[in-house]
Amino acid sequence: MDAARTSPTDSGRAVQWIPPLPEAPGFDHLVVETPGLRTHVAAIGEGDPAVLLHGFPHHWWQWHAIAPAIAAHGYRVLCPDLRGAGWTEADDPRIERETRLRDLLSLFDVLGIESTHLVSHAMGAITAMQLTYDHPERVRTAVQLAVWPGFVKFSPKLFPAFQNLPPYIWHRPGASLRGTFSERYVARPISEATVDAHLTPMHRPEIDAAVRRLTRGMVLPEATRIMRGVYRRRRRLTVPTLVVFGRRDYPTTEELMGRICRDPERFADRVEFAYVDGAAHFVTDDTPAEIADLSLDWFDRAA
Repeated sequence: MDAARTSPTDSGRAVQWIPPLPEAPGFDHLVVETPGLRTHVAAIGEGDPAVLLHGFPHHWWQWHAIAPAIAAHGYRVLCPDLRGAGWTEADDPRIERETRLRDLLSLFDVLGIESTHLVSHAMGAITAMQLTYDHPERVRTAVQLAVWPGFVKFSPKLFPAFQNLPPYIWHRPGASLRGTFSERYVARPISEATVDAHLTPMHRPEIDAAVRRLTRGMVLPEATRIMRGVYRRRRRLTVPTLVVFGRRDYPTTEELMGRICRDPERFADRVEFAYVDGAAHFVTDDTPAEIADLSLDWFDRAA
């Protein structure tokens, strides 16, 4: 991210940045400085804010086909590289359960975002869920992709969803993550060029090292809280939330979700579930147009 350092920056400012990045026409690229963190943000469009939080091992480019479609309907779409991903730089490599939440709140403050629509996928949905429960005034609507809601009644049938974690918990420097894009996670063939675009930041040693830190410091503690029913016992979810799964995202079938998320009105003011044909866990790669349409429809209906 050396190109960013050619421009003077102060803590709490956003500056333009034109780096070598995966190709995605129409995006502006910013570096937003907050204490100890320089967050790369890809932005497109004008209007009310919509923030898109990437999963793993993705970064802002996960949204390259979705953000422009949302922006075309009158939104300023912001796609940050979360700590430990993409082209964001952190002074402190440690990552704890709510580190990314604190980062996001600081980012909102610098960018002047009082309240936003929020779309999140997989690991990004952990931070999105924390935000909707702890700071609901900052979120107008939420679309949560490929992750069950916090109030889920945990079932042993969900354990296969964690089978990908051991390689990340014990991730070795330089170990390939290409297997993450196998048929287990994508329903449609994905090109080598697309995989390369997703994994390009892994060549940065600090991003490679963050795989273990994210898994151990954030994912496992939050998963444990969900399994223990922490979110089922706390105050209601007040942010209107749409939970979306690909129909080929094993084991989160519609039938299983119906059983373990029974009576959602007990735990949330408004939550709906949607299932996308022809998509697996990486629903944003499999069916980007459908995800954009579902998000826009939810923004309109639930705001």
